[in-house]
Amino acid sequence: MLLSSFLASLRSSSRSLLGILIVFLSSSVVSSAQSDSTHSDSTVISITGSPIVAIDSPFIIKQSLTPLQIKKRTWLVGGANVVGYSGILYGLSQAWYKDFPKSKFHSFNDSKEWLQVDKVGHFYGAYIESRASTELWKWTGMDRKKYIWIGGLSGAVYQTVIEFLDGHSADWGWSWADFGANILGSGTYIAQELAWNEQRIRPKWSFHRKSYSDASLNRRSDVLFGKSSPERFIKDYNGQTYWASASIKSFLPKSNLPDWLCISIGYGAEGMFGGEENIAKDENGNIIFDRRDIKRYRQWYLAPDIDLTKIKTNKKGLRFLFTVLSAFKFPAPSLEFSNGKFRLNALHF
Repeated sequence: MLLSSFLASLRSSSRSLLGILIVFLSSSVVSSAQSDSTHSDSTVISITGSPIVAIDSPFIIKQSLTPLQIKKRTWLVGGANVVGYSGILYGLSQAWYKDFPKSKFHSFNDSKEWLQVDKVGHFYGAYIESRASTELWKWTGMDRKKYIWIGGLSGAVYQTVIEFLDGHSADWGWSWADFGANILGSGTYIAQELAWNEQRIRPKWSFHRKSYSDASLNRRSDVLFGKSSPERFIKDYNGQTYWASASIKSFLPKSNLPDWLCISIGYGAEGMFGGEENIAKDENGNIIFDRRDIKRYRQWYLAPDIDLTKIKTNKKGLRFLFTVLSAFKFPAPSLEFSNGKFRLNALHF
């Protein structure tokens, strides 16, 4: 029971880690390519028979991509996706699946685990992967709707492949709840692009490391979530908060509010020292941890936020940094609702 709970935490958390990894890698490619790329949905102007497009400013014009350039970039991005994702899958297979028994394809129901914080993590991971992949396909210069659908569905596809591997592992299984969260995450990205041509509501993630006055809870956390900070970032659902950060200016375009100002709604949970309950047993069925006296509860937050991608700069390094950081929630004061009560947090991570 102890081992299976640990593995369940590790398995569910890997999606968010994968999403963050992909957004880092792809953002760097897009950032370095911004200076010479064009948008296929930009206004095309013809001068002396040579197509040119306006980029970022009506005073800056650049040569549009030729069909051959678009084809080459499409093959380049497609190849990079195949090679990069294959490498990630190989790494996961060696780290997660190699030493565990295989089985026929099967499913299991983990929808009640971790007060669904892990499911929100799946949603977030698929969204981030879709966002990053779309930026890469956008760079190719292909038709706008085409790169939205190809890139947007990538997140769900990446996650579903891992779910398929889980379905053939005796220790885990295909999770319909995870699959649904993955589809919803990618669908949220696609829907906003098609409806608004922008991401007005951005899912984000934040973390605060938990420490307890009770030594037994710290020991349990070390076993279940790991001792190091990187392990805790990925596995400890008690310290994770997932946010929906909405751009106020996007919904109120006539207001005098700054473009970067956002309002965020957050979700988290605490008191969780097991998937469904705070109890663990060894391989012989003996109880080795029992803290069912600790209440497991949900937390809801309201906080201001900053959309760093709306801060204008001509420096590619800053654009790259802002793109990466936009996947994470900016620390700020928050109003929390939990256990039927409201409380103010001076600074929430």
